[in-house]
Amino acid sequence: MMDTLKMHSLDGVQRNIELIGELFPNAITEVKRNGKVEHAIDFDVLRQELSDSIVEGREERYQFTWPDKKKAMLAANAPITATLRPVVADSVGKDGTPGGFDSENLYIEGDNLEVLKLLQETYLGKVKMIYIDPPYNTGNDFVYEDDFAQRTEDYMGNSGQYDEEGNRMVTNTESNGRFHTDWLNMIYPRLKLAKDLLAEDGAIFISIDDNEVDNLRKAADEIFGAGNFYAEIVWQKRTSPDARFNLGAAHDYILVYAKNWDVLRYALNKEPLSAERSSQYKNPDNDPRGVWASVDITGQTGHATGSQFYEITTPSGIKMLPPAGRCWALSKSTFLSLVDDNRIWFGEEGNSRPRQKRFLSETEGGNAWTWWSNSEVGHNQEGAKDIKELLGTGDIFTNPKPVRLVKRILSLATKKEDIVLDFFSGSATTAHAVMKLNAEDGGHRKFIMVQLPEKTDEKSEAYKAGYKNICEIGKERTRRAGKKIKEDAGLTAPADLDIGFRCLRLDESNMKPVYYTPEEISQQDMFSLVDNVKSDRTPEDLLFQVMLDLGVLLSSPIEVKEIAGKKVFNVADGFLLACFDHDVTEETVKAIAQMKPYYAVFRDSSMANDSVATNFDQIFETYSPETVRKVL
Repeated sequence: MMDTLKMHSLDGVQRNIELIGELFPNAITEVKRNGKVEHAIDFDVLRQELSDSIVEGREERYQFTWPDKKKAMLAANAPITATLRPVVADSVGKDGTPGGFDSENLYIEGDNLEVLKLLQETYLGKVKMIYIDPPYNTGNDFVYEDDFAQRTEDYMGNSGQYDEEGNRMVTNTESNGRFHTDWLNMIYPRLKLAKDLLAEDGAIFISIDDNEVDNLRKAADEIFGAGNFYAEIVWQKRTSPDARFNLGAAHDYILVYAKNWDVLRYALNKEPLSAERSSQYKNPDNDPRGVWASVDITGQTGHATGSQFYEITTPSGIKMLPPAGRCWALSKSTFLSLVDDNRIWFGEEGNSRPRQKRFLSETEGGNAWTWWSNSEVGHNQEGAKDIKELLGTGDIFTNPKPVRLVKRILSLATKKEDIVLDFFSGSATTAHAVMKLNAEDGGHRKFIMVQLPEKTDEKSEAYKAGYKNICEIGKERTRRAGKKIKEDAGLTAPADLDIGFRCLRLDESNMKPVYYTPEEISQQDMFSLVDNVKSDRTPEDLLFQVMLDLGVLLSSPIEVKEIAGKKVFNVADGFLLACFDHDVTEETVKAIAQMKPYYAVFRDSSMANDSVATNFDQIFETYSPETVRKVL
C-alpha cells in the first residue's frame, strides 16, 4: 500500500516529546488540537518525576537569557514546508565540467535556518565537522532577516535589503536598543539545529571576535553543554596591531565544541609537523631508520614506583641516578630493551644523561595548542590574497579567512571520508580548503556550503565585477579554486578528485497549498487541484524534495532511465526509484518493482487508468513485497 510523503521538515517539538517519552512514558498524554489528537507532555507528571531538581517560580537561579529567547528556541523547532531545488546550470561536475551534476559536494543558496531544518533528517548525526564564520556583530555587518514582511517600496532605509519574499534584512547597530538580543536570536536557533547534525565524534569550530565571544560562549555552553566545550583557539589574524587604537586587537577566537567530549578528546588528529619542527630531527649516529629527535626520559616523582629508581651506566662507564626530585619515566626492563634496540642516546661522547630517540618516520604529528600564529595559518591579508589570485581583486569580500586556517581545522577534525558543513559560507573558503586538502592527502571529504544570497552593494568592487550577491562570489570562487587545485597538482592529483558541486536553491514547497492546508481550500477549487504539484516544478525538483523527505543523501548518485517511455530516477544504485510522469502504465510499474528498490515513489495522479491503480499493490507484492511505496 502506498503512503503519502509528509513533505515538510522535521517537527522539533514532536521529536522532543518522543525523546521525553522514552525516558518518562508516564508523562506522555494526548490532547485534541484543531480536531486532531496529538501527543503532549503532562508537565505535572514530569515535575513529579523531577521533583528533586526542578526549579520553579521566581527562585533565584543561574541562567543565561535575553528578550525573545523563547521565540528563538521556537524558531529552531518549528517545521517548514520549503524545499531545495536543483540548479544544474550553476553546478559543476566532479571533473570540473560546467553544468555537471555528479559531484558529491553541495552548494545551497538560502537562509541557513531553513536549510538546516531541511537537512535534519537526511544528515542527522552524519556531519563530522562544522566550521562557521558568522557575523561578528560589529554594528555594520549583515545579520539576518526580520520575522516580518514589508513591501519594498515602503522601506527606504540605506541599510535595508529584502529577500524574494519581501522580508526586510537589516544591519544591526547599537542604536537600535537590541544590539546583543538581535544577534543572539539569530545565532541561537542555528546552533541548536547544527548540534543535531554533528556525528558523535564531531565538532563545531566557530570564528568570533571580542564583540560577542562572551555571549557566544554562554549560548554554546547551553546548547552543546558546558562539559562539551573543548578549546578557545586564539588566532593571530593580523601582522601588526590595529593602528586605530593605542591597544589594538591582533587576534580573533575560534571556539571549539564537541558533540560528545568523551569521544572527541581522543578523536582529534595529531597536527602535521611544521617545517621548523621537522628540521629539528637529525641523524648524528647514522641510524638506518632515519632522522630522529631525542626526548627526556625523566618524570616527576609524585606517582613513581620503586621500579623507576635505578642506576644507569653510560657507554663511557659513568654511573648516574635520576636528577634530584625526578625519577626515570621508564622501568628498568623497558629501558634496557630500548638500549638493545639502539633507541637510547647518551650523547656523541657516550657520557650524557640518556634520552629516548623518536624517529620522524614513526611520528604521527604533534599535539596542537590553542595559539595559532599567522605564520602558521595565515592572516586576513592572506585571505584577501587567496581570493585575489582567483577572482582578480582582493576587495571583493570583506575579511575572508585564509585557506591555511580552515585547512588546519580540517586536518585536526576530519578523516578522509568525512562530511564538512559551513552554513555561513561567505566567499567559500571552506570549500576551497576541503578540495585542497583532498588533493594533498587523497581524501574524499565532502562539503556542504550554505549561504544567503545577500545582495552586494552597487558601489562595491564585487558588484562592479559582476557579482550581484554573495552566492555568486562563493560559487565562482569554488569553480576557479577547483580548477586551479587540479592544475597545480598535475599528475599527482588523485584520479577521483572531486572539484565540483551540486547547486541547490531554497524555495517554497513543490506542492500546492491544498497539500498542507486542505481546510483553506473551498469545494469549488478542488477541480483545479487534481494534481497537487505546482505547475512550474520539474521532475528533478520533485526528486530532491522526496530525497529530503526520505533521508537520502543529496549527494547520492542519480541515474536517469527510460522505462516504457517514462522517465525514472535511479538514486543511490537502486535504493530509491522515482517516476513523476503522468499516464504510468503497468509495464513501467512492473519494471520498477522487478528492480527491487527500497523506496518506490510516484505522483498521486500518475497512474494511466483505474486498472493500473488497482493492480499497483499486487504488482509490488508479487515482485518486490519489501519495497516501501510512497506517493506525493
